[in-house]
Amino acid sequence: MPGVIPNQQLEVMIAEGQIAAEPAVEPAQIQPASLDLRLGHVAYRVRASFLAGHGAKVADRLSEFEMHRVDLTDGAVLEKGCVYVVPLMERLDLPGHISAVANAKSSTGRLDLLTRTITDGGTEFDRIAEGYSGPLYAEICPRSFSVLVRPGMRLNQIRFGAGDAQLSDEDLRALHTQTPLVDGEAVIDEGLGFSVDLRLAGTTLVGYRAKPHTGVIDLDRIGEYAPADYWEEVHSDKGHIILDPGAFYILVSREAVTIPPDYAAEMAPYLAMVGEFRVHYAGFFDPGFGHDAAGGSGSRGVLEVRCHEAPFVLEHGQVVGRLVYERMDEAPTQLYGAGIASNYQGQGLKLSKHFKAP
Repeated sequence: MPGVIPNQQLEVMIAEGQIAAEPAVEPAQIQPASLDLRLGHVAYRVRASFLAGHGAKVADRLSEFEMHRVDLTDGAVLEKGCVYVVPLMERLDLPGHISAVANAKSSTGRLDLLTRTITDGGTEFDRIAEGYSGPLYAEICPRSFSVLVRPGMRLNQIRFGAGDAQLSDEDLRALHTQTPLVDGEAVIDEGLGFSVDLRLAGTTLVGYRAKPHTGVIDLDRIGEYAPADYWEEVHSDKGHIILDPGAFYILVSREAVTIPPDYAAEMAPYLAMVGEFRVHYAGFFDPGFGHDAAGGSGSRGVLEVRCHEAPFVLEHGQVVGRLVYERMDEAPTQLYGAGIASNYQGQGLKLSKHFKAP
């Protein structure tokens, strides 16, 4: 039966060499339904983003597009607006029926740090074909802030599975009836709809906008940066805001969502024609997200929003994204938030873990 591979099966894949790494995979990398990937020791500054393409190796394309190399051993800055390719410490030797999908980690997305996985022979970002055997690379483009990185940092993650495990809308409605997936009405159309909350209780603060000229963020420094040095507060008492072209915003969903233990989810765009903006859909939602949130069931989803060509009025309650639910192959033995130091369980409007709490 199709399904996403849980943590206990990931451990078996590591033991059997289907997932290998130098140095060896650390237990802390294994999440309920995914594996964190680690940066290697060198970054290649390239002229442009690229895919290897059928029959080609990333290493060969690097020789075509490389501008210079950056040694990450003692830490190095990846500059805003530049594109880098970093070989990862992990490599794969997948069975013929297993494929994988990669995505940026939550904190990576909240820093507007575009991070995508590429492979030898790859024709899509973040998609690893069934039976792939070879190295993995991260393409990194800091878009709002320059960042200081080191070998072993985990900016993206990978989820493995067999077959098409995505729930149909009919199955999703049945699951919502059995176990409520949101705390209000469920908008189900090729997934579970996410809308934006621009009327937060007791405050006019509805989000944050990245400042255009800031200092470097060291990704190892947790809870140390003052939000005001990097973000402008976005306030509204009218239930709408105007998005500026090229600006990056942190907002929050109106819905508190739940991912039951037997399921995982991924954020995806709702509809390309909704408006002149894009909700960053980097996030995997692990089994257990929102399942045991303090004070009740459900956790808000943080929305990373970038406006495109024209200013756009975003209204309270406007649907801006969707959660695509997938079946797990079996329930994981560890759940998000349950003793694994999850950073965003029970969250509301929240910046990445690098910033001090307001």
